Amino acid sequence: MTGLMSMKRVGALLSSFAVCALGVAAITASTPAGAATGYQKQHAGGTVKLLASTAAGTLDPQVNYTLQYWQLYQATYDGLVSFQKVAGAASFDVVPDLATAMPKVTDNGKTYTFVLRKGIKFSNGKTVTVNDVLSSMQRLFKVSNPNAGSWYNVIVGGAACLTKPATCTLKGGVVVNAATNTVVFNLTAPDAEFLDQLAVPFGSILPSTAPSKDAGDTPLPGTGAYEFKSYNPNTGLVMVRNPYFKVWSAAAQPQGYPNEIDMTFGSTVESEVTAVENGQADWVFDPLPSDRLQQLSTKYASQLHVNTLTADWYLPMNTNLAPFNNLKARQALNYAIDKNAAVSLFGGKLLATPTCTILPPGFPGFVQSCLYNKGTSSTYAGPDLAKAKALVTASGTAGMKVGLVVTNDPVNEAVGQYVLSVLNSIGYKATLKPQSANIQFNYIQNTKNKVQISLTQWYQDYPAASDFLKVLLSCSQFHPGNDNSINIAGFCNKTIDAQMNQAEALELTNQTAANKIWGQVDQALMKQAPWVPLFNPKQIDFIGKRVGNYQFSRQFYMYVDQLWVK
Repeated sequence: MTGLMSMKRVGALLSSFAVCALGVAAITASTPAGAATGYQKQHAGGTVKLLASTAAGTLDPQVNYTLQYWQLYQATYDGLVSFQKVAGAASFDVVPDLATAMPKVTDNGKTYTFVLRKGIKFSNGKTVTVNDVLSSMQRLFKVSNPNAGSWYNVIVGGAACLTKPATCTLKGGVVVNAATNTVVFNLTAPDAEFLDQLAVPFGSILPSTAPSKDAGDTPLPGTGAYEFKSYNPNTGLVMVRNPYFKVWSAAAQPQGYPNEIDMTFGSTVESEVTAVENGQADWVFDPLPSDRLQQLSTKYASQLHVNTLTADWYLPMNTNLAPFNNLKARQALNYAIDKNAAVSLFGGKLLATPTCTILPPGFPGFVQSCLYNKGTSSTYAGPDLAKAKALVTASGTAGMKVGLVVTNDPVNEAVGQYVLSVLNSIGYKATLKPQSANIQFNYIQNTKNKVQISLTQWYQDYPAASDFLKVLLSCSQFHPGNDNSINIAGFCNKTIDAQMNQAEALELTNQTAANKIWGQVDQALMKQAPWVPLFNPKQIDFIGKRVGNYQFSRQFYMYVDQLWVK
């Protein structure tokens, strides 16, 4: 897992969370209903008009790593498995898609056997075959998929494909049989997240004729309810119904409602909001501008939908540099920070929720607790400055200089200024170091830059506890001198690592037992305090007044293909 998806999401969402410095009392949290009971034909038809200020790069689903297009891919492409297309917590569940059923797992979790559904066609009319599955897996390496070397190299032959992508065969790793319509994956080691990784758009099955390089602006045939009719990154894209699509599983790929889905690029966010207000468009992808949110929250409150995201804003502390190589110093800052103050700077409790753990609520392994707190409540009750100052004194680090690295947008700088004041109040000599967003994330990862503490964010790629705990805080994810060392705290504890490995192994046979261990890992990490968790952010969707059937996926966010415009 890499931080790229997270940063793409941060780029798309950041300002919308900052917009509420004014306070927005009128917005209420969205409570999306579950999937409609049966397809409601009376709402089929029309064109959904989506607006985005810019395009999001290549249209190739095996290359593009942005929320903007992942929201569209869920209606245009399918993998052997997919995340269930419903609202709420069940949208994190993996279900069979192009496969007839979930795979048979053998060889102690190293072999996955799928049976491919028969009779499914691509949007170009060609029937999907097992050879298309094989070529799609090979293509991940040929097109230099962003996660080929961290996710898919667990497939036998993956290492060779990374070395020589152009001649990738995955021999012995992906074995197909046309007579039985089976696809067998052989892994080098058990991987509890393998199905999640097949369920994201990177796992899309494409025709074997798809080019072995990034398709760029050229739409590729898919199997979903829609196909891309056209794409011009300067002006927009158009999705229309796939003429060969028939529902094989509503849980995996339901029938869509609009006849056409358009996303237009090039307008300012201000004009996008005005267009939705006037009924000329149906949704704004971009962060809502601060000077409009108060108006929207009163006059258009019924058209605003707010959803809590499985994401963290947090302060990683460098556990290998003074003062934060001292446990008491790290614990001191955890006690000192007022998470409610950070939430207020972000926009208030309607746009964020204070958090005391690394795992976000609703995630596998999450346990409600609050170790650094005023009092003994399991929910956050406020800071304890007296305890924080005592710990700084006991640590012997009082008076040390501390540099805090943040991005230079208004909300990050505001939160940074607050953290700066807290550091100074408990005995440090702190300074703020703002940086451009396009360099800060890599800069704070590289130990050569000697970053003591920073402010950053993490948005999940898929619903696995390891996507937070192991990716962000295990020994294996700390790479000194590297811009891609996502364990920003540089934290390494072999005992906790062993617990993580135990939990991952259990996920293959007993998810409940694994979740219990992940919860214990979260608590063990918080006792070591490599982070100060601040809050879990929320997402705002502003939709047009003619739009119905708004549904929100915790994995891919709003389902654009399930909107009613008729």
